[in-house]
Amino acid sequence: MLNKDLYERYLQKKAKKLGISVEELKGGSMQPSEPLEEPQHQSVQPPQYEQPVAPVNPVPQTYQTPIEPALTQNYEPQIVDRRENKFCVIGYPLGHSLSSVIHNAGFKSMGINASYETLETPPETLVERIKYLKNNNYKGFNVTIPLKLPVALFIDEVDKYADIASAINTVIINPDRTMKGYNTDVIGFKNAIPNDFSLSGKVAGILGTGGAAHAASVALADSNVKEIRFYTRSIPNSLELLTYMRKVFPKVKFDAYQIEYIRDLSMVDILVNTTPIGMLGRSADMTPVEKPQLMTLPQGALVYDVIYNPKNTVLLKLAQKLGYKTVNGVDMFIGQAAAAEEIWTGRKPNTDLMKIALLEVL
Repeated sequence: MLNKDLYERYLQKKAKKLGISVEELKGGSMQPSEPLEEPQHQSVQPPQYEQPVAPVNPVPQTYQTPIEPALTQNYEPQIVDRRENKFCVIGYPLGHSLSSVIHNAGFKSMGINASYETLETPPETLVERIKYLKNNNYKGFNVTIPLKLPVALFIDEVDKYADIASAINTVIINPDRTMKGYNTDVIGFKNAIPNDFSLSGKVAGILGTGGAAHAASVALADSNVKEIRFYTRSIPNSLELLTYMRKVFPKVKFDAYQIEYIRDLSMVDILVNTTPIGMLGRSADMTPVEKPQLMTLPQGALVYDVIYNPKNTVLLKLAQKLGYKTVNGVDMFIGQAAAAEEIWTGRKPNTDLMKIALLEVL
């Protein structure tokens, strides 16, 4: 039997459709004298139609995908970036830094109105500095000694080289305030090595195990050297780095030696200084390796100092007097900066103009 409430609702709908009142509808022939029986559902067969004969050359029919209602679509909120082009370098100390010189030249070469500051940041103030950069709408920043490793604690995402090297030197701050870290030192290091010096199958010696050493070791291992020797002040503190690099580059041999006890470098084809020893304003009159040890390098060896200020460190001067090929940190410095600006702006700066600007002040 049909429920009376349902029947009343049915009458209301029917009356509305017919444009009459419920009472008028009840007064007609549709009002039952007894409660209605529940209607029996019968299956209705669809009408059979003759299949049309397809034309010989049917015209293709276009089909439009029905547009879904707006409420069913998933929209991601678009964040409009109204920030100015503000960038900087953080580290400590930064009295020697010439990052602003090359970056300003790079931005100028692209016709981009941007500012680049030097912000000294002791390690114990890193948290406050990151907050400051975010709150003051900086779009990105560079990282130098001694913050290339600890800054990773504040990064939301890293690129391949930063992940492998466990060191970050370039950061982009997205409009939603998330940050991605990069290691452009690896790119800069590779590009600075002369084309006539092959790294394949060579033995590399790296002085230091800090952030710059991580980048150099990744660049060298990625260039098919057969062995990398780290010279460090603390071998126990280097074990984690050794274990990790052995896992990532299983075909390369990695070992650590005490830097104070360097006596024989006859097995080393390329010696790289990644320590701050020799840097202007810190220990510019010092060298990480003395002449008696340096002269044990084989003939044809390459001595590479990642320091760019001064462009000729005491180490490089000694190596040049002994007849070795040398590479200073200028080209690496330019290369990593150019890669950073491309990350920030999506455009490539003119590296020649950046190098000219740097050499004018060195």
